[in-house]
Amino acid sequence: MQISIVIPLLNEQESLNELHDWIVRVMQSNHFLYEIIFIDDGSTDGSWETITQLSQKDSNVKGIRFLKNFGKSQALHAGFKAATGDVIITMDADLQDNPEEIPELYQLIAQDGNDVVSGWKKKRYDSVITKNIPSKLFNWAARKTSGVKLHDFNCGLKAFDHKVVKTIEVHGEMHRYIPVLAKNAGFSKITEKVVQHQARKYGTTKFGMERFINGFLDLITIWFVSKFGRQPMHLFGALGVLMFVVGFGFSLYLGIDKLFLHPTGRLITQRPQFYIALTAMIIGTQLFLAGFIGEIMVRSRKNDTRYSISNKINL
Repeated sequence: MQISIVIPLLNEQESLNELHDWIVRVMQSNHFLYEIIFIDDGSTDGSWETITQLSQKDSNVKGIRFLKNFGKSQALHAGFKAATGDVIITMDADLQDNPEEIPELYQLIAQDGNDVVSGWKKKRYDSVITKNIPSKLFNWAARKTSGVKLHDFNCGLKAFDHKVVKTIEVHGEMHRYIPVLAKNAGFSKITEKVVQHQARKYGTTKFGMERFINGFLDLITIWFVSKFGRQPMHLFGALGVLMFVVGFGFSLYLGIDKLFLHPTGRLITQRPQFYIALTAMIIGTQLFLAGFIGEIMVRSRKNDTRYSISNKINL
């Protein structure tokens, strides 16, 4: 199998037949061996029935249906697990991603040796206020924090070498940061390609402004995990030492002052430095404990996919 096309979707019944036919035309004109994997993330509009019909007339169509809406990351995780192609292409089901981009994306992986190729919607057909400006701010913050120099982390049209998707774990809301996950896993050949963005033809977007808030929170999470995920004691231990040293310093000062400088002065418990010292040493101890607990969790954690599949087609 040359190409696996992984398409997560939620309530996109109107676009599925058109998207399928468009992909098939592109694949056949380029003589690709391919599979199309639709992941129905808990749709309520009949999307699964359409996927079932497509699979009956086209054996290249495969389907996965979740019991309920678990999120795009979980849908991609399931699609990656099922994919058998040498190159995996991800795209959205709303017809805003152009299947005509697939052959060049495939070449950038299979012939040029890249690990990840991310689409860049340089010209967007979205609201400037609610999507374009927040997206630019989000992408700027993601570049600065992650060190991965991409212009558009949110673009659903991406291509991956199969080794990448079989190595990384996409969970939570980390689908925006798959290139960062790939980099952290040791895949360094990450590039981008300007792709055509199209106006939504059917339905409405499933994402609101909250995706940018969640995106920034996920960015902080992935920064922490990439820096300290394997050795949390390096962060919590360092902070714990710092706080403990501060507390011990105040305690030492209070002791010397009471014993040698002002033995008849106020009681130590009546001085604010006492409470600073006590609080700092308690916080330092708690940070140490957090580091120890984090180390134990890192060594004992197991893979948690956090989704349930109700049906499969051709898998």
